[in-house]
Order: sequence, then C-alpha cells, then structure tokens
Amino acid sequence: MHALTLPDIAAQATHYPQTLDWVGMGEVALPLLFAKQRINARADAGVSLDAGSVRGIHMSRLYLALQALEAEDLRPQLLEQLLGEFLDSHQGLSQQAYITLRGEALLSRPALVSPLSGWKDYPFEVRARQDSSGFHVELQVQIDYSSTCPCSAALARQLIQQRFIEDFADQPLDHQQLLSWLGSTQGILATPHSQRSTATLQIRLSPQANELPLIELIDCAEQALGTAVQTAVKRADEQAFALANGQNLMFCEDAARRLHSALLLQPELSAFSLRVVHAESLHAHDAVAASSWNWSLA
Repeated sequence: MHALTLPDIAAQATHYPQTLDWVGMGEVALPLLFAKQRINARADAGVSLDAGSVRGIHMSRLYLALQALEAEDLRPQLLEQLLGEFLDSHQGLSQQAYITLRGEALLSRPALVSPLSGWKDYPFEVRARQDSSGFHVELQVQIDYSSTCPCSAALARQLIQQRFIEDFADQPLDHQQLLSWLGSTQGILATPHSQRSTATLQIRLSPQANELPLIELIDCAEQALGTAVQTAVKRADEQAFALANGQNLMFCEDAARRLHSALLLQPELSAFSLRVVHAESLHAHDAVAASSWNWSLA
C-alpha cells in the first residue's frame, strides 16, 4: 500500500478567465439559536470567486463553519466572525462572503382580553455580507394583520343611516325601541369588509448594532397597526378585535405610512424597506403599498 495524496480538483487551474460573484451552497438545513429558541432553519452560504485561474472553492469549509450557529445565539458579531472564517478558509480566492438564514420564529402572544395565549409564527430572514466596504446585516420579517376598508365602512354607515330614516321617519324616538333596533340585523344591515393582510419589513442594521431585533421589530409593527391577527380567543377577545378593527380603519397606504413612521423611531437602523399586501375580500386582486428610507443609498 502506498499513501496517496487525495486530488484537489477545485484547486486545479482553469482556462476560464472569468471571476464569479457568488459560489456556495443553498438550502442547507441546520438548527439555529435565535430569539431565545432553537429554530429549524435553512442557510445559503457563499463567497466570491475572484481568482479566475482557479476552478472552484472548497464548499466543505463553508459547511463546517456553519456549525458555529448551532451553539451560540445569533448576533451580528457571530455572523461577522462566521463570514471572516469563510474568507480565511479561501485566502487568495475570495474577497467577499455572504450568508442568508431563513426560518420561522414561534412567539407566544396573549389574547386581547381573556387570560388565554397562543403561538404565532413569524417567517424571518437574516442576510449578512462581508465585502470591501465592510460588514453589513439585514433582517426581514413577515407579519400578518387584519385591515378593514375605510371606504366600505363609510358606505355601511350610510346604509345604516338610510335604514334609520326609513324605520323611524316621523316617529318619536323610544330609547328601548332604538336600542333593540341597533342590536338587530334590520338596523345594522351592512358591515364593512376586512381582510387578512401581510407586512414584510426589511431593515439594515447600523454598524453599532449588537443584537438582531426580531422581537422588537415585530412588537413595533403590531403596535403601529393595532390589528395583529390573534391565536386563542374567547368571545370577549373577538369583540375586542372587532373594536380594534373599527378603530383602525386603513387602506394599504395607511398601513404603509404607519409602519414607516414607527420604523423611523427604531434605534440602530441605517435603512429600511417595507411592503404591505391587503388580500382584498372585495376584489380578485391585492392592494399593495411600499415604502423605504435610505434603502437605495445604504
């Protein structure tokens, strides 16, 4: 038996002169510690291939480096260290490193009135890169909420007014009779339409950020909107939700502006982009609005 050196085909010279912006692995399954819980996540990990004379990178080095995410809570510092390891393991080949992590955070959310609570999932994505301009981190999260159309609410109120005129024209108003009328389908004959809606928020963290503010971002958005979808509810919670929708009538434009204003007040953000989608119950299409701050400049 003779000891043989295993061939390194990736390091072989190539006749292709082109460099490549990104080479790596996609949809790598891994456990992730994030937002105080272990998450079943997927990762895209890669580096640039700046040495045109080299055939490929060493993907196993990227894969092994990802194991650091299993034991520590996900923070910007950990991501920066990980990307540094990507580049250290590809010295002379790569000048840029990238990682994207996707998963769903499960958060316990209380009911509006009753002592009940339940679990709600929030799909998120973390993107980090190391390049000639430094280290950059972005966080994206998707949030579901309810939106009640202001136009349909006004039209419903007008119909109720019209029915009131018809039912009580030239009659003295009796308190009990009027109270019964208000509690009947004859009186409240029309209701506004509402729909489940989705806000997708993307933020870019400032270099001073020490944490990935996932929960803070979710809380900020849900408070700004006022009508986050619920989990476990009793009738009292459902009534409180109806009240919240009635007090927070909004077009997609209103929702986008509320979120924009709320994000401007969040610390340690250098840029953000947001998109809201109202899955219309009236139309066969969606109503969509988007907004951003410093996003194209960051």
